Amino acid sequence: MSRKRQRGAGNKIMKKIYSHIIQIIRDDWKAVLIIIIASSIQAFAVNYFTLHYKFPDLGVSGIAVLTNYVFGISPSWVVLIGNILLVAWAHRDLNVRFLALTLTSILTFSAALSIFALYPIQIPEDKFMGTVIVGLLKGSAGGLMFNVGGSSGGTDIIAMALRRRYGIEIGRFSIFINLFILAFSIEIIGLESVIYGAVGLYINGITLDNVTRSFDKRKQAVIITNIPDEVSKFINSFGKGVTKFEGIGGYTGQKRPVLFSLLEPRQIVMLKRFLKEHDERAFVSICDASEVLGQGFKSWRTL
Repeated sequence: MSRKRQRGAGNKIMKKIYSHIIQIIRDDWKAVLIIIIASSIQAFAVNYFTLHYKFPDLGVSGIAVLTNYVFGISPSWVVLIGNILLVAWAHRDLNVRFLALTLTSILTFSAALSIFALYPIQIPEDKFMGTVIVGLLKGSAGGLMFNVGGSSGGTDIIAMALRRRYGIEIGRFSIFINLFILAFSIEIIGLESVIYGAVGLYINGITLDNVTRSFDKRKQAVIITNIPDEVSKFINSFGKGVTKFEGIGGYTGQKRPVLFSLLEPRQIVMLKRFLKEHDERAFVSICDASEVLGQGFKSWRTL
């Protein structure tokens, strides 16, 4: 009875995740499309460059690559089975949307690896070039996934679950587990390939951070002007909101409305031109906003 109950509970979990995947595809199809494209890009990088040059990789994909080098096992099966086990282990600690998008990524990555393996292409024999290409492709794809609130699975699942359970920092855990995989790779593929792989992983991390920041980057503008209504209408024409505060001049004691808005860099340029033409005595303070959450910006569902 206990085994039947466990199987029944496992089936219920998978059915629940499956139903949420279908719901997300219907309600949030753009995020699903980005996950599919990004996962396919990562599979392309692994199949045509990582495996071709015998570079190491990170997380579950790294273990899959090593088993391929040693035993000739298809990495798509190792990635698929390993990640599904991790999803089942961590499902109680992570929100369903994250798990559904991550599972979509896992299935897409495994399927794309199998498909790409059937179609060999000519790859340049320059290892350094291959290192750069792998880093750029995987970093860009990872940034796209994180931006919509998903992940490629593997150690991301473990790290997120351990942070919820025990407060373990994701960065430290990722560094520890991936350094272990890299160190273990030396015995299999040699020090030279590990160094090339480490350079590629470094490029991957920088690219991922830059792609993620580029989606969140906004400019925060505080405006004091004699024509607040006209300025508000101009900002509204971008599809952006404006918040008005009642300000009082510290020297004159005069009441002046203060406008606050979050805009894209190009919209800031247009705003400055507008103020130059209509109110050269306006005062504007502009600074970077590293992340903006809420309506019209990054959705809370991505967290």
